[in-house]
Amino acid sequence: MKADVQSKVFMRPTFLALLMAGVAFGQAAYKAPRTIWGTPDLQGFYINRTATPVERPVALGTKEFYTEAEMAEREKAAAARPAAQTVAGTSEDAHYDMQQFGLDGGTSGMVRNTRTSLIIGPTGRVPAYIPEAAKRVAEAAAARAGHEYDGPEMRGTAERCLYWTFEGPPLMPGGYNPNLQIFQGPGQVVIRHEMMGDARIIRTDGSGHIDSRIRQYHGDSIGHWEGETLVVDSTNFNDLPPIGRGATRDLHVVERFTRVSEDTIQYEFTVSDPNTWKDSWSASYPIKKFKGPIFEYGCQEGNYGMPNILSGARAAEKAGRKP
Repeated sequence: MKADVQSKVFMRPTFLALLMAGVAFGQAAYKAPRTIWGTPDLQGFYINRTATPVERPVALGTKEFYTEAEMAEREKAAAARPAAQTVAGTSEDAHYDMQQFGLDGGTSGMVRNTRTSLIIGPTGRVPAYIPEAAKRVAEAAAARAGHEYDGPEMRGTAERCLYWTFEGPPLMPGGYNPNLQIFQGPGQVVIRHEMMGDARIIRTDGSGHIDSRIRQYHGDSIGHWEGETLVVDSTNFNDLPPIGRGATRDLHVVERFTRVSEDTIQYEFTVSDPNTWKDSWSASYPIKKFKGPIFEYGCQEGNYGMPNILSGARAAEKAGRKP
C-alpha cells in the first residue's frame, strides 16, 4: 500500500486514538515506556472482547458512535438479560457450565467501545464483492452444499484445529478466551493468542517479505515503528486466509498498534484484496491489559467435536436421513 493511501486510510482512527489518549487542545501525547533497546513497550496480556459488532446494523445508517446516555442504556439492558444457560429448554441449558472451563464470554471481561461497528466509515460495513468474487463465493457455496459433513476437509479451520480466524491478521474479537500476549525483542514482536496458541512473529529488523512462493495461514508479517505506533504489513497468505469473507491469497493487511495509555492499545487495521472487494476497508478498536495469564489451548487433545460430527453424519446417512 502506498504511503499516501495508507495515511488517508488511517487518518480518522488514528485521530480518535489520540483523543482517547487525551491529546487535544495542546495537551501532551501519551508516551509509552521504552524497552531497553529503545522502542515503545507494548508487552503484556491483553483482552479484545467487545460487544461492538464488526459491521454496523443497517438501521443505524451513518451513526458511528453511541452517546454516553445510549451506552449506559445498552449496558443496563445487557446486565439485565438472563444468560442463555439459565433459560430452561434451550440447547445451552443442556450444555456444561461454560464458566467451569473459562469459556463463558463474561469470564474475561469486556472492552468498552462506543462505536456502533468496528469497521469505520460512512456505512460501517464490508464493501461489496467485485463480480468475479461474488461468482466465486457463490460457486464455492453451491459445491459445498450437501457435502458439509463428507469429511474433515469440509469443516472449518477451527474444527480441524488449524487456526481460529480471529487470530489474524487482522486480529478480531473472539467470543470467548479472547486473550493474547505481546512479547518484544530486538528486531521482533510476537503476538500469541490463547485460542489455538499460535504465535505470530513480526520481524522489525528491516528485512523484507519472504519469497512470494511461500504461503502461510497467517501470512508473513514485517513491522516498523512510526513514533509511538507499530505498523505491521502482512502478505504471503495461502488459500485459506484468516479474514475469510471470500478473501484470496492476495490479501494484504496493514495493522497499527498504538499504546495510548498505561493499559490500552488502540488497534487499527486496513484490509485489501484486489480479487475480492471493490475497495479496501478499515476497522479500529481498543484492546485492554488484564492481569493474565493465558492458558494452553489443547485443541487436538480434546477435539471430540470432529469425530462426533462425522460419526453422527454417518449414522444419519445409515438411517436414511440428511446429516
